[in-house]
Amino acid sequence: MTAFRIALYQPDIPGNTGTILRLAACLGLGVDIIEPAGFDISDRNLKRAGMDYLTSVSLVRHVNFERFEEWRRESGRRLVLASTRGAERYTDFAYRTDDILLFGRESAGVPDHVHDAAEARVIIPMVDGQRSINVAMSAAMIAGEALRQTR
Repeated sequence: MTAFRIALYQPDIPGNTGTILRLAACLGLGVDIIEPAGFDISDRNLKRAGMDYLTSVSLVRHVNFERFEEWRRESGRRLVLASTRGAERYTDFAYRTDDILLFGRESAGVPDHVHDAAEARVIIPMVDGQRSINVAMSAAMIAGEALRQTR
C-alpha cells in the first residue's frame, strides 16, 4: 500500500488547501478532498498557493463524506482525525503507513458524525487560551510526525 494520505473535510480556504497540496506533492502523499469545498477547486488562490506542484500530487475528490467513507472502508485504511477534542497527543500516537490523516474545515472542524467515524483522534497541544493552529500548519506537523515514525 502507498504512503498515508491527507484528507480535507469541506475545506474553506483555497490558500490553505493549495499549501497542503504542495506539501503532499513534496512529501509523496496523496490528498483527498471531501466536498463540498467552500470555494471553486479551480480558484486562483488555490493555484497560487500550490504553484506548479498541483500536477504532481495524487488528488482524489469525493462528492461527500458518505462516498469518502465507502471508499475508505473498502480500502481498509484507518481514519485519524486531527481534533481540538483529540484524545491523544499527535506525537504519542502510533501511525501506520495506511492511515488517512483527516483535517476539518477551518471555520467549523468536523460534525459529530465525522468525529465519531474516526478510529483515532489526535491533538496538537497548545498553550491555554489559544483556539487552534492553521490547518496547513497542523497538517505539516502531523504529517511530519507520521513520516518520522513510518519511514
